[in-house]
Amino acid sequence: MNPPAEPSVPQNLDLSGIRGYLFDLDGVLTPTAVVHMHAWSRLFTPYLEEHGAAPYTDADYFAHIDGKPRYDGVRSLLASRGIVVPEGEVTDAPSDDTVHGLGNRKNDAFNATLAEEGVEAYPASVAFLDAVQASGCHVAVVSSSKNAPAVLEAAGLADRFEVVVDGAVAAREGLPGKPEPDTFERAAELLGLPTTVCAVVEDAESGVKAGAAGEFGIVIGVDRGVGRHTLRELGADVIVDELDELIPAVERAAATSDPSPSTTREEPA
Repeated sequence: MNPPAEPSVPQNLDLSGIRGYLFDLDGVLTPTAVVHMHAWSRLFTPYLEEHGAAPYTDADYFAHIDGKPRYDGVRSLLASRGIVVPEGEVTDAPSDDTVHGLGNRKNDAFNATLAEEGVEAYPASVAFLDAVQASGCHVAVVSSSKNAPAVLEAAGLADRFEVVVDGAVAAREGLPGKPEPDTFERAAELLGLPTTVCAVVEDAESGVKAGAAGEFGIVIGVDRGVGRHTLRELGADVIVDELDELIPAVERAAATSDPSPSTTREEPA
């Protein structure tokens, strides 16, 4: 029996208390999740075949990799097949059969694809971003990827975000990645806002879990393939197919409240 269909965005959805929006990047603002999926498939399809393990599928991406820091994704996927390799070092060559070597191999594949194909932001997500910023709310990007600045630049969004907490920031500051809430909490701190007035906007299982694990005002799930029922079970408060479905709620909130309280913004290190 199929789960009941997720209702559309409630007409009375109240976003008047939200002062900041913390956006995941891949799959929320840009379709780079597809680039990542292809890169992971190019890595693990031949690798698992060579090791006589069950074939790699897109379901593996959503269950073990999506939204996680790169090396955590490698560890999770290998563990699902019972494959044990040395950790190695961040400086390992992409050809090395280590956790870090495999992660670096995947990163090479991602960068090559991004350079060849480029990336364009989702139009509906840009429309939502426009509405959010027009309302006076603050915005940040929270991504597990160390490639976030390059993706934002390629998509023409780099100048829209003063605060970007990505995999490089997390590594430098010793922040645990998603599904822990720490990177989202750090972004709120850099915006000068309490987490309780911030919305987490996510499409990945690990990211929704991170939002649900923290004290955020609302967790918005974008269904890019995980499934509405799963996003709801993981803790999303409202679920959309495209973010522009929420523009009326943002505009109502802007009309009934002052979204720009005084804040003390912390400059990124």
